[in-house]
Amino acid sequence: MRSSRKNDNLTKAVISFLILAITAVGAYFYSEAEQSENVNSNIQPGDILAVNFLDVGQGDCEFIQLPDGKCMLIDAGVSDSASKIASKISELGYEKIDYLIATHPHADHIGGMKRIIENFEIGDIYMPKASTNTKTFENLLQAIADKGLSINTAKAGKVICESDDLKIEFLAPVSDSYKDLNNYSAVIRLQYGNNVFLFTGDAEALAEGEMLSAYSKSALKADVLKVGHHGSNTASSVAFINTVSPKYAVIEVGNDNSYNHPHTEAINHLNSVGAEILRTDLNGNIIIISDKTSLTVQREKD
Repeated sequence: MRSSRKNDNLTKAVISFLILAITAVGAYFYSEAEQSENVNSNIQPGDILAVNFLDVGQGDCEFIQLPDGKCMLIDAGVSDSASKIASKISELGYEKIDYLIATHPHADHIGGMKRIIENFEIGDIYMPKASTNTKTFENLLQAIADKGLSINTAKAGKVICESDDLKIEFLAPVSDSYKDLNNYSAVIRLQYGNNVFLFTGDAEALAEGEMLSAYSKSALKADVLKVGHHGSNTASSVAFINTVSPKYAVIEVGNDNSYNHPHTEAINHLNSVGAEILRTDLNGNIIIISDKTSLTVQREKD
């Protein structure tokens, strides 16, 4: 009988302990969930801007989530990148691309754009006055025509949008004609609060020199630089990099690409100004978030 009572008491003690443990664990997870919800509730629309540098191999693509709920897509990699880009935009909750920019008509920048236009509602389209007779470029123009859309000319001095805290404008192309299509690249300056981003497409040293002559140092200074021409030695000139003097330099480049991008010269120029270099071939997708005063960097891979 004593043994039975001891067993009963032990059983009751174990049950009581389990009840207390379950209650404590439940309270912990409730507290964590409540804390997480409170943290998220502090992030209100209009607080942040996020720039997604998408890993599309040897090509460029930047998807920008603007603080007013709108978005911008700069370039769209090669044609095989379209599915990945479209999936990412949809995953982020967007059905419309408010501002679509093709920096210049090379396939590694506009290849995926036809499919993007076909699958999303499109607002304003910007392209420089540069053309080529490639099928990729012709397909892009046809997709634009099929939707009854028009093309705005991307050129220096044109403002894309502007509000109290946000201004997006073109710094290039400065001239009307170039021998090299790369120098037609639409260069976009985005300022959100105190933070400045500079997207340079494939602008070469010639176009960089034109911007150095056309603008003050303060206009070209940027916290984040999308490095020109995938880190080629034909761009990222010493004078330009010294003037921009970025904190972060993002190179969009394919792994083991046949061009040997990025070149040592460009890397050395960026290192000389103390820029932290981020690369899509090494880091995958890269996200840089601005709250108007500070920047946060997220890498898919370290």
